[in-house]
Amino acid sequence: GLLYSILRTWIVLLLWACAHQSVNAVALSRGPVRRKTKEIEGRQDKDLLRRSKRGWMWRQFFLQEEYTGTEHQYIGKLHSDMDKGDGTVMYVLAGDGAGTIFVIDSNSGDLHATRSLDREEKPFYTLRAQVVNKKTGLPLEPETEFTVKLHDINDNEPKFDKEVYTASVPERSHIGTYVTQVTAQDADDEMFGYSAKLSYSISQGHPYFSVEPNTGIIRTALGPSDMDREQREHYQVVIEVKDMAGQKGGLTGTTTVNISLTDVNDNPPRFMQSIYQFSVPEITKVESSVGRIRAVDADVGRNAEMDYTVVGGDGLDVFDVSTDRNTQEGILSLKKPLDYEKKKSYTLQIQVQNTHPDPRFLSSDAKDMATIRVSVEDVNEPPHFEKISYILEVKEDAAVGTMIGSVSAVDPDIRRSPVKYSIDRHTDVDWIFGVYVGNGSIFLQRPLDREEFAWHNISVIATEFNNPEQTSRVPVYIRVLDVNDNPPMLASFYETFVCENAKAGQKIQTISAVDPDDPVGGHRFLFSLAPESSVRANFSLRDNGDNTAGIFTQRTGFGRMHKSTHLVAVVISDGHIPMQSSTGTGTLTIRVCTCDRDGNMEMCNAEALSSAAGLSTGALVAILLCILILLLIVVLFAALKRQKKKEPLIISKEDVRDNVVSYNDEGGGEEDTQAFDIGALRHPEVMEESKLRRDILPSESLYPPPPLRKTLVPSRENADVRNFINQRVQENDGNPTAPPYDSLATYAYEGNGSVAESLSSLGSMSSEGEQDYNYLSEWGPRFRKLADMYGGEDSDWDS
Repeated sequence: GLLYSILRTWIVLLLWACAHQSVNAVALSRGPVRRKTKEIEGRQDKDLLRRSKRGWMWRQFFLQEEYTGTEHQYIGKLHSDMDKGDGTVMYVLAGDGAGTIFVIDSNSGDLHATRSLDREEKPFYTLRAQVVNKKTGLPLEPETEFTVKLHDINDNEPKFDKEVYTASVPERSHIGTYVTQVTAQDADDEMFGYSAKLSYSISQGHPYFSVEPNTGIIRTALGPSDMDREQREHYQVVIEVKDMAGQKGGLTGTTTVNISLTDVNDNPPRFMQSIYQFSVPEITKVESSVGRIRAVDADVGRNAEMDYTVVGGDGLDVFDVSTDRNTQEGILSLKKPLDYEKKKSYTLQIQVQNTHPDPRFLSSDAKDMATIRVSVEDVNEPPHFEKISYILEVKEDAAVGTMIGSVSAVDPDIRRSPVKYSIDRHTDVDWIFGVYVGNGSIFLQRPLDREEFAWHNISVIATEFNNPEQTSRVPVYIRVLDVNDNPPMLASFYETFVCENAKAGQKIQTISAVDPDDPVGGHRFLFSLAPESSVRANFSLRDNGDNTAGIFTQRTGFGRMHKSTHLVAVVISDGHIPMQSSTGTGTLTIRVCTCDRDGNMEMCNAEALSSAAGLSTGALVAILLCILILLLIVVLFAALKRQKKKEPLIISKEDVRDNVVSYNDEGGGEEDTQAFDIGALRHPEVMEESKLRRDILPSESLYPPPPLRKTLVPSRENADVRNFINQRVQENDGNPTAPPYDSLATYAYEGNGSVAESLSSLGSMSSEGEQDYNYLSEWGPRFRKLADMYGGEDSDWDS
């Protein structure tokens, strides 16, 4: 096979060399083709048709990549039949790299490459050539397209897809087990020669693994016994790839494959020692841990999980063993209480095996055994009571000092120390019970009452005489048995009445009784009227036999005015031994009331009502509502009075208008404070019709305001009036949009001793005659008449 490959390679190289020489001489068989013009034989007069063909055509040229020479690399020669060698034609080149990578001799048609080319960068170039006339520049033939293909050389080494591979394979695998596959790429042309023909080999990793030369698949090379994870887990394998089909001179590349053996369950667990010894105090509580045992397994993870079991020994029913899943240790625990005085040691047989055995590598009998010896340690224990709790009974009428029962405790130790007893007084704060120190007998120290406490829960403490620190306690539940020592009584307070028009034999009330005692067979009450009762002629009692009784009238008609209430003494007895009865607590008060035809009460005696229940709820509510309404009325009047006193002088600007205010009686001026009412300025009683003002100009901006009148300073009490009047005067005088009229306020008499001058503008110091009203003529014909009226001379006014 190798000789055949060598011969085939040499033949290809020889053919390539011959083709290259032919191109340099004339044209390549697959390269530029020169075709001569074909003439049709015969004479010109016999030629029927002459067909003109293209004088030259090229298909492709070949060029070797990675040229290392100093001169331009010769590609081939372009020639056309139009070129007669007289220098009249010129070759023109266009296309990929024309003029830069590829150049052509315009006279000879020689084609060269100016620099070295890389096939892996660009495998071929497409060019176009044309023959044109040198003088005119016109083409002599159509443009022809051709390609320049680069011949590959082995200039690229193969490269793996990854620098480092990671793989795994189970241990104990058979020879040839697939592990992983590596792949490499070569940039050379795989269609030409063996430059891209790759071959894989293993340079590091023998003899454990092998690789297939053509595919790069890695497989195990040793048997199951040699691939043991517990012996060696990790392997580093170096794979080499070489082009030229692995022949000498080929380029190479390498990669590293890290292979790990995964675990299988091929190892059983083993105890680290055959005998384990533990000591445990006898007072250890049940389910407590006694100790831990450990077995080891060379496997890991799930394959190393194990189970421990107790399979034999005299402590099979006293001890148990479980597995700690975090540490895979066996935990020995206590199932029953220990007693040193009964048994001082135990022997156990412990077995361990895998939780998930693999039958391919381990049999079901792959187990390991170990022996555990447990020694019980003696401990000075507190006294032990015979029972975990005691229930005692005593009658509630038992005399003080009566023996109720007893408790018993012993020292479990070998010494058998004597025990003394006491009661925990936190459970018997009233010191009702006592206990004899020597024998644990419980007796009564105080009288009992079942109706107050039916159960008493106390704790009895047992203490060793020789070691008071060793104590124990036990709960004692004492039940107080009932004795019939309470008389029955009426179940509730009955509000009983009888109508004046009641008839004889009419039922007016049903009564029942209660008894705090608790007889075994339940209550049975007997009802009757007291023998000494004076009302036997008026009312009777009938026992219903169900612990209830009815009260009936014995005559017709009762006089409310004659006697408003009747007292009926009822005797209630129980049917137990000793029998208890009550009379005083069973007295009924029966009121005589006025009723309607249906027997509904309408009115009773006031004395009876007050003695029975006092005022009714409706009456109380009505009285409270009346009191509340009176309080609200008083508060409302007080608030209105306070508001009237504190009402401000001026409520708002909008409240005050410039109107004529008439005063029927102005009194004695500002000195007369009794007759002067300031409220007249805020609430005028008479509104006179507005009159034409003659003392206010239409606009303040057209002429200066009149000089201010000198006034005396009023008293402080009238300061608010003065400020109000001045403010309103300034607002109306300074408003240019105000209508041209004024409100006339006439004061007939200012009063004696008034410090204020006249408030009327008609009597002010300023005179309208002194002002110029000619500007009113410019406002229109209506205002011209007004200007004539105000702008006239004094003589005009007089006349």
